[in-house]
Amino acid sequence: MDKFTVRLKELRQEKGLSQIQLAKETGISKSAIGFWETGERVPSALAIITLAKYFNVSADYLLGLED
Repeated sequence: MDKFTVRLKELRQEKGLSQIQLAKETGISKSAIGFWETGERVPSALAIITLAKYFNVSADYLLGLED
């Protein structure tokens, strides 16, 4: 999940969002976002889909399977 942690943080920062702001926008908890960005936990498929839709990227991009 290495690429996921990097891509999530990059996408969030590109939008100028804090973890708290992203949590409010997506309905995902701030703690989950923090755990994912540090690689401590792995997101569910539903969370990946939610984030991909929010950032308007593919799930494959978010997971680092495509550029």
